[in-house]
Amino acid sequence: MSTEEPPREAAPEAQAEQPEQPEQAPELEQAPRPRRRGFRTGRLEAFSDGVFAIAVTLLILDIGVSGTAGHDLLGAIRSLWPSYLAYVASFSTIGAAWLGHNAITEYLDRADAAFVRLNLLLLLFVSFLPFPTRLVAEYIHQDKAERVAVTFYGIMLLLSSTMLLVLWRYAVRAHLVRPDTADEEIELLTERLTPGLGAYLVLIVTGLFVPVIAVIGFLGIALYYIIPFRRLSAGFLTWRSYKKHHRR
Repeated sequence: MSTEEPPREAAPEAQAEQPEQPEQAPELEQAPRPRRRGFRTGRLEAFSDGVFAIAVTLLILDIGVSGTAGHDLLGAIRSLWPSYLAYVASFSTIGAAWLGHNAITEYLDRADAAFVRLNLLLLLFVSFLPFPTRLVAEYIHQDKAERVAVTFYGIMLLLSSTMLLVLWRYAVRAHLVRPDTADEEIELLTERLTPGLGAYLVLIVTGLFVPVIAVIGFLGIALYYIIPFRRLSAGFLTWRSYKKHHRR
């Protein structure tokens, strides 16, 4: 018997020298990244809130008495009533604009480049309001100057309110509003932002003849936006019906 082992079969040369093929990347990594559909609203809201806050803070910096008013401080404080009136009107207007801006951003699903730039234009007018406010406070006693100051003041208020409405209408037209927003809500906010524009035009003309009345009217428009008259009326009617029911 032969003890020699049978020769082993050599592996094919092509099989031994075949290089290892690199692993293919997963298909998910090769897929192109989806393009961004818009801007996030978080930074836009934070920046806008900061501008609104700075604008209302600057209003109070222009109110002060002179260093020589110590002999009649009470009279000096009373004589600043134009400053108080202009301050309250501007503060209320900026507050109303902030409430409207807050309502708009609450309905936003996203923002685009045009919306961001329109928002910057709105903030431009809002941050400029302390200047015409100071003009009204300083020149309300002078005949010709007060008419120019109040007219200029009214125009700036009108531009701020108009930009707020333009911002909202653009958001609706560009489909930036949340898809689950009802049409009734959109129409309600549009109506809420619209009525003051005509009133501003009337008051600007009034300011050419009776400037103080025009400033009071500007304050009234701002209070209309700030005070929830519909809720107060509904609450008052509910209270009256409750009282009548218990009297019986």
